[in-house]
Amino acid sequence: MTALHFKPLNQQVIVITGATSGVGLSTARAAATRGAKMVLAARNEAALKSVCEDLTSKGAEVAFVAADVGREADVRAIAAVAVSRFGGFDTWVNNAGVTMIGPAAETRLEDHQRLFETNYWGVVHGSLVAIEQFVSQDGGGALINVGAAAGGEVGLPLQAAFCASKHAVKGFTTALRTELRAQGAPVSVTLIKPSAVDSPQRDHARNRGGAKPPSNTGVYATPLVAQAILYAAEHRVREVTIGGGGGLLALAAFAAPGLTEPLLALGARLTARTARGSQGQQPADNLHHAGQDLRERAYQTGVRESSLYTAAQMRPKVSLGVALLTACGIGLAFQLGARRGAAESCDDG
Repeated sequence: MTALHFKPLNQQVIVITGATSGVGLSTARAAATRGAKMVLAARNEAALKSVCEDLTSKGAEVAFVAADVGREADVRAIAAVAVSRFGGFDTWVNNAGVTMIGPAAETRLEDHQRLFETNYWGVVHGSLVAIEQFVSQDGGGALINVGAAAGGEVGLPLQAAFCASKHAVKGFTTALRTELRAQGAPVSVTLIKPSAVDSPQRDHARNRGGAKPPSNTGVYATPLVAQAILYAAEHRVREVTIGGGGGLLALAAFAAPGLTEPLLALGARLTARTARGSQGQQPADNLHHAGQDLRERAYQTGVRESSLYTAAQMRPKVSLGVALLTACGIGLAFQLGARRGAAESCDDG
């Protein structure tokens, strides 16, 4: 089996799903400026054509495939175009995603299933198709799955289906990485974990609550996620968290769930109260049908344009310090959890 070899971006072919808005569009634009060839995929063919024409006019080599990642045949068609047009691909980015907002008890089963088809099965289909290519070509390749920093670790109220799908993506990605390492496969597997991002995703959400829940982690600019994705295309890295806010919330929920969950519940009650006072119809969502948006960003107020925490993860020497601090944090969390458990046992006694 061939050894893993990372090419510089200007020699790579990159596949990006969910490429017509938000993080996917930001990544496509950033990769184009770095000289990468690309195959872009999304459900909206007209939007894909528009993106490709724009990037091609700036000198990029781009192909596109209208595809629903929830269908394996469509995902295989994406890979087939990459092979026929460019001879293969070096990096595959599973970015396509949808979301819903509203109480879990009011979520229709067909909506829950549709979300999982995109957010989870889209990752599974893309990962397996990419691996087939990587193990058969010289140099292997990089598989990059987009999860969530808080949503993949914490059960956020009014976002149950989304959080469940991102928990599933994390579990699948971690297990897959471990299996590939055991096999010695030439595949780098990275999980990108954004905190809340200034993308149009929430504008596209199916919203049964009426109001959008506030971010618990701060909101970060989409180009920060694109930078992390392109870093992972050139380096073997397990995970990159975009923004320290999501990581801190996950740590707080692990160390002190009895405190964190009531605070999240309070936020959900305040959101529900705001929703009761809101008027008017919700805009069309992209859960079951392709979205019409071609926006990279939503331009919310208070967006953080940089993150020292994220930058540190992309500097190997600094990353060691981050890892040590994280390990200390986890150790402290275990200690706090053990003390809390002992205290509860005494109270029960």
